[in-house]
Amino acid sequence: MNQKTDIENSYEPRVKSCESLVISHQSSVKDTEYCDWKLAVLKYAKFALFSFAFFLSTFSLTAQQQRFPKPEFDSGYTQPSPVTPEPRALALEYFDVLVLLLVLSAATWLALKSRSRQGILWLSVFTLAYFGFYRNGCICSIGSIQNVTLTLFDATYAISLTALLFFLLPLLFTLFFGRTFCAGACPLGAIQDVVVMKPISLPKWLNKTLGLIPYLYLSLAVLFAATGTDFIICRYDPFVGIFRMDAKFHMVVLGVAFLLMGMFVARPYCRFLCPYGVLLSWMSRFSKWHLSITPSKCIQCKLCTNSCPFDAIDFPTNEKEVVKSGLGPKRFITYALIIPLWVALGVFVGAQSHTFLSKANPTVYLAELLISNPEIKNDPDNIDVQTFMSQGKTMDQLVLEAETIRSEFFTGSMIAGGFMGLVIGMTLLNTVVFRKRQDYEPHRGNCFSCARCVDYCPVEK
Repeated sequence: MNQKTDIENSYEPRVKSCESLVISHQSSVKDTEYCDWKLAVLKYAKFALFSFAFFLSTFSLTAQQQRFPKPEFDSGYTQPSPVTPEPRALALEYFDVLVLLLVLSAATWLALKSRSRQGILWLSVFTLAYFGFYRNGCICSIGSIQNVTLTLFDATYAISLTALLFFLLPLLFTLFFGRTFCAGACPLGAIQDVVVMKPISLPKWLNKTLGLIPYLYLSLAVLFAATGTDFIICRYDPFVGIFRMDAKFHMVVLGVAFLLMGMFVARPYCRFLCPYGVLLSWMSRFSKWHLSITPSKCIQCKLCTNSCPFDAIDFPTNEKEVVKSGLGPKRFITYALIIPLWVALGVFVGAQSHTFLSKANPTVYLAELLISNPEIKNDPDNIDVQTFMSQGKTMDQLVLEAETIRSEFFTGSMIAGGFMGLVIGMTLLNTVVFRKRQDYEPHRGNCFSCARCVDYCPVEK
């Protein structure tokens, strides 16, 4: 907030230097008083929202009392907690799709047409309340990646129309209007957005390095879903335990840690972990319409330079500085030629790690457990072993199934490794690509279309 006040204090002399603006002293004072009042309201509203979110996150540790008391067992049986919410009626599922469509439309209108940061903030609050705490974070577009993947690789699994629409609608909107889904329609982004207080700017090299993690997470999520191993995006969602008020202690701690980190590093999950954000970033780069900082022509006032807490604003380029930095055709050619080496290295690492990764599959794990510890077959307390024994399968059948799954991991791990090698090579190549820009522009791939930068621009339509 102090940073924004300093920028506003330098507002008048900077704007006076721009010939395109002629603002009287009286109107400038009124505008400044109005902005101060507006910022104060936003500050206290954000503090209230943060307090509410933090209270709910800590309350989930104790708010696990069921309506009816649990039955008491003398055998030491522990009643498991439900992993997913109860399924809804088909009509209610379609209603969720309708709500998502309306929220996406509202976020798009608020970002591109109305250019209202306040509107997007309150829309995020609604998204957090409905898709987060009311719908318990399920189904979400981020986790639907796994449903789509399993449908493509498992002929016995059919994705529901609701899950498919939750996967496709945000991508379709992003392709045309930018990442408006991230702005106001994602509950995971909303719960992080309301706690941003004192955001700090990270170095470019750190941003790019941490930006590789979502690609790795996406690769592993697709690999595990394709082999029928697990839906790791849902299992390790840091906020779903807060939404459902019923999660393991370490997952609640993880969610609270992300929220506390988000006070200073804005939206850490969205920027450095979200696998769906990879797909949205790809789509947003080709968006036909996208949020712009200024509604007309940029006057180079530089008021927006520090407005983005996500470091998603590209500055005007200086060709002389590019020449001095050594970015040129030679380095570009060098980085381009070593991309195949990165891909080959990724394939090799993936092939070497497939045995370790395949152990996460229950069938592979059980086969290795019974081979290394055959005496465990007689253990009545091991539920997994007793379930297998009750199915009437032989060890040969189990080993054959495990070998088939491990071979799938071998192929999938090599593809995932090659993909990561390609991502690393293209990331390095992108550092030496010169793109000429004359104005301050939001980065189309990384911008969340939150409209924070819009409030800093003095230009009107």
